[in-house]
Amino acid sequence: MARQKTIFVCQNCGYKAPKWLGRCPDCGSWNSFVEELTEIGPRERGKRQNLTDRPQRIDTITLDKKARNKTGLSEFDRILGGGVVPGSLVLIGGDPGIGKSTLILQVVHKLAQKGLKTLYISSEESIQQMKMRAQRIGADASEIYLLSGTCLEDVIEGLDELAPQIIVVDSIQTIFTESLSSAPGSIGQVREVTTRLMNLAKSSGRAIFLIGHVTKDGAIAGPKVLEHLVDTVLYFEGDGSHMYRILRSVKNRYGPTNEIGVFEMMDNGLKEVVNPSEIFLEERPNDVSGSVVISCLEGTRPLLVEMQALVCSSSLAIPRRTTIGVDPNRVSLLVAVLSKRGGVNLSNKDIFINMAGGIRVDEPAIDLGIISTTASSFLNKPIPRNTVTIGEVGLSGEVRGVSQTELRLKEALKLGFSRCLISKKSIKALKAKLDMEIIGVSSVMDLMEVLF
Repeated sequence: MARQKTIFVCQNCGYKAPKWLGRCPDCGSWNSFVEELTEIGPRERGKRQNLTDRPQRIDTITLDKKARNKTGLSEFDRILGGGVVPGSLVLIGGDPGIGKSTLILQVVHKLAQKGLKTLYISSEESIQQMKMRAQRIGADASEIYLLSGTCLEDVIEGLDELAPQIIVVDSIQTIFTESLSSAPGSIGQVREVTTRLMNLAKSSGRAIFLIGHVTKDGAIAGPKVLEHLVDTVLYFEGDGSHMYRILRSVKNRYGPTNEIGVFEMMDNGLKEVVNPSEIFLEERPNDVSGSVVISCLEGTRPLLVEMQALVCSSSLAIPRRTTIGVDPNRVSLLVAVLSKRGGVNLSNKDIFINMAGGIRVDEPAIDLGIISTTASSFLNKPIPRNTVTIGEVGLSGEVRGVSQTELRLKEALKLGFSRCLISKKSIKALKAKLDMEIIGVSSVMDLMEVLF
């Protein structure tokens, strides 16, 4: 007879302990242990999986060139590496109300229009509610099947008869399996459900999309093993006060990582933004200090975004350093470099940095932009509108080159920019001749002399 035992499981890493602990000894997180019940019985041998294939030499394996199913949404296809791979397991996470379900409904609608039978399983809505949402965005193709349920066994039981090629599970944290007695959303349930869905995808060749909740810190809820099991992890990001949404890939076994796609939230669903740089720059003011255009690289796509800075006198003992869309620690570091190496005293100034359009950028190539726009606001001198900055800045004030400089310059030239500031060493590495003024700077002092 099996008997129940109480254990405590860390919600971040899955570490198990016989009693509650304030701090996890494995991952170091605080207040992350949750009580769970587990069954203990006679030890059973693991079930042996039937191996239908024998080991094959890699050079004898043939690939189907049409293996990927293109959705027709170019932004979504590019993030996945060219389309949906049969047998893949894709996890999509994002804040509540950001548009995850809307995006996937549009994706399955496009696939259903191409004749692919799709099954949308929701454990949070009834089929009538799903129908209403689908009608609102025009996702009502005849090959879309809807199912409302929370039990994994009931879901799998009906798959053989329907035989869908695309499956959506909304959401993975609310689906449970009867083989475990723990509550839905617990570490054990999420891990077991995901493992069984992964085996289903690989054995049947069906592509499965999992929609996941996120924690208050922005990470996908559940054990970290959830992200290890799936083939692709996508984050749907955006500021609720802005209409633009960014789909970012942080893991992809079948395509590039850190690739992004930009969408615009409309009344009837999400609309692709084919050239996001134009969108982010269309409302940029003229002849205003504290504004500069930076070039960042998201995956393989160069983006031009406006960076804004406001420097003003502080009435506080400790001046404020407020940032939106940029790492605050990096801003503090670069402000110190500007003060020490650029001769600009910012010790008693409040500094505010903002990335226009609600986008978040985390790469060293924006360092030159942070220093330029901060100095511009402090001196109250505008930076010429046709100028783009690209470069990393070190603690000694040197300006370093970044990857894919030529690709960034071509994107700037395409959008009408005629002047660019980069490191001197990057100029030597350029192969193509571009019809724009490229100025090389080697230090922060060089930058100040060129701009002001």
